[in-house]
Amino acid sequence: MASSGDDLVKYITQKVVVYMEDPKASRERRKAEKQPWAQRWFGMLPLALSIWRSKWTREERR
Repeated sequence: MASSGDDLVKYITQKVVVYMEDPKASRERRKAEKQPWAQRWFGMLPLALSIWRSKWTREERR
């Protein structure tokens, strides 16, 4: 169990070191390339509703 905790600390430390060594401009560019969460979820919500509605109307026809 202690080894699992040590592994976690090692992993987090590696991630922090990589983040700190990365130039600030590179981090900002990577952040700018990400798709905003609202755009992703509001695109998925209508799709989910349309799939749900189509299943609902198919069941009504039976």
